[in-house]
Amino acid sequence: MTEHHHDAGGTDAGTAAQLWDERYRSRPRVWSGRPNPQLVAEASGLQPGSALDLGCGEGADALWLATQGWTVTALDVSAVALERAAAHAREVGQDGNIEWVQQDLATWVPDRQYDLVSAQFLHSTLLPWQQGLRLAAAAVRTGGTLLIVGHHPDGLPSWGNHHSHEQYFTAEEVAQELRIEAPEWRRDVLDIRVRSATGPDGEAAELTDAVLRATRIAR
Repeated sequence: MTEHHHDAGGTDAGTAAQLWDERYRSRPRVWSGRPNPQLVAEASGLQPGSALDLGCGEGADALWLATQGWTVTALDVSAVALERAAAHAREVGQDGNIEWVQQDLATWVPDRQYDLVSAQFLHSTLLPWQQGLRLAAAAVRTGGTLLIVGHHPDGLPSWGNHHSHEQYFTAEEVAQELRIEAPEWRRDVLDIRVRSATGPDGEAAELTDAVLRATRIAR
């Protein structure tokens, strides 16, 4: 799988961390190691600066951003995932450009703003998507970019547990929930995109992504 489709945490930080640590320990690699395609599509044209990657998993997005010239803060609830990501960053010589941070989005509060905040597939059984994505929006500096990508409820993967539709969202629902509107925000992308993907056991599938990209104009 490309996306890290990551549980960002929950009301019980220990439970969330243990759940994801166990999942990562179960396989030498959970995700494909490739960056999420919508991140590549939407961030390739941006001027590099500071970036926040929420729910970074094994670090493929953070590594890609670093290779593009970004200084990255990569946040995840799983220490196992972060250790794996940091080791990979050292292997490819990008460890100086990425700060790995273990935090649960149920309790974390951003203490600074970023030029780019990327939230890719923050779908959690323990944390409402609204909470995690509100944090993402709050961390965008004036002039910066918010990029949110998730599974569209009408195009969910056939593998795994994707039955609780309240975990998923459309771009329009995100824009409404986060009040992504003038004069504070400019909506750059509000889209539905279908792409080919490969499941954890090699099965081919078509997935539907909800994509929102916006620029913060003012606070």
